Amino acid sequence: MPNAPADAIAPLPPHAGRWAPVWVIVFVALWPAPGLAETVLSLGAVFATWRLLRRRFRGGTQLLSGAAWALTSVLFLAYWLPELLSSFDAIDVPLALRKSLTDLRYLPFMWLCAIAVADPVRRRRTFGGLAIIGAVWTLDALLQAAWGTSPLFWSMDQLKWAISGHGLCTPQEIAAVDRLSGLLGPCNLKFGQTLASLSPFLLFAAAARGRLAWALVALACGAVVVMAGARAAWITYALVLLFSGGRLIGWRGMAAVGVAAVLGGVALFNVSPQVHERVMRTTTMVGAGSEGVDAALSGRAQIWSAALCMVREHPLNGVGARGFREAYPQCDPDPGHAPAWGEGPAFHAHQIVLEILAETGVLGLILWMAGIAQAWRAWRYSSPAAREQARPAMVALLVTVFPLNTHLAFYSSFWGGLTLMLAGLYAGALLNEDRREPA
Repeated sequence: MPNAPADAIAPLPPHAGRWAPVWVIVFVALWPAPGLAETVLSLGAVFATWRLLRRRFRGGTQLLSGAAWALTSVLFLAYWLPELLSSFDAIDVPLALRKSLTDLRYLPFMWLCAIAVADPVRRRRTFGGLAIIGAVWTLDALLQAAWGTSPLFWSMDQLKWAISGHGLCTPQEIAAVDRLSGLLGPCNLKFGQTLASLSPFLLFAAAARGRLAWALVALACGAVVVMAGARAAWITYALVLLFSGGRLIGWRGMAAVGVAAVLGGVALFNVSPQVHERVMRTTTMVGAGSEGVDAALSGRAQIWSAALCMVREHPLNGVGARGFREAYPQCDPDPGHAPAWGEGPAFHAHQIVLEILAETGVLGLILWMAGIAQAWRAWRYSSPAAREQARPAMVALLVTVFPLNTHLAFYSSFWGGLTLMLAGLYAGALLNEDRREPA
């Protein structure tokens, strides 16, 4: 059959792809309302699929380079294939299969994220929007630290009361909160880790305005992350400072930042109950036995022992994505002892390597490592200009999956969606050098 004439495939209009940054920014802005954020993610995936199918994927390279299409798809498969392979003999087969089928939506959503940063105009809007969100969250949390209430969370809570007659959190959850919770609220204590993963977009935007702007923003955001109380977020944010500030102010400047951070930490230790309690809990590991270490780690030593048990019992393909809580009672190393987190089983491994091995097995870890290798290969062989334009997304993705830390659940809807969004932004920004679209 002869080839169709060149003009049979109409070019995309000049404004093609302008919709992508809006979806990404709205998705992140709605993280305080997880149900709405999930809806935006799913609708964005459907919308992206419809737009591509409508044109039978023609003109796709005008939206995204072929290399970016490929890397985005590979990174998705590195995440999704492990959970699919773990489904067939999972502890809860229906749950695992349902999770695998539901997570297919992440592929078009990652394409959408990559499209959102595939040229200078879209990239500026997307990264700028994420930086603004980070700045607003930081300011709101500082107001909470000063006044005891997050203005943004209070506003959302009042709206919830007006609509349904009850608040976003129960009185028990509000009374039990022991850290700065920001606009995510006292019933969703992920604020510190979430802001730390989002902070590269804010800090790189500040760095573009000079050293002083970077230093002031780094100080404000760092104070919030520390007062939010999650020690994993402290490590994440320290890495962000290292990667965003090292090239801007040099190693001498970073040494000065380190001294300032220590002095600031001492001040917060003396004035912030949250910081004081977590530092004191951490110091109990020194000279303590196994029980002291477990208490200092908020019960994670017990969880990690259970995860290793699952790896031994299900080495090939794990217990199934999100099957950790079902498998935990059989692997609880001390069932007669009340865990540090209270009643009930642990929900996930709290560590990325152990989560992958326990829930998806050695096969899952191999696939994840293959995805990491492809992401690194793309970075290694990209030009300096391409690396520079992708650096905020690269740093955000790197610190989020940094293995020498504790983590939220990567196969949960919230943290999985955040991680795959960062992966899509990384692929789209790195592999679309010199793409131009009229402003």
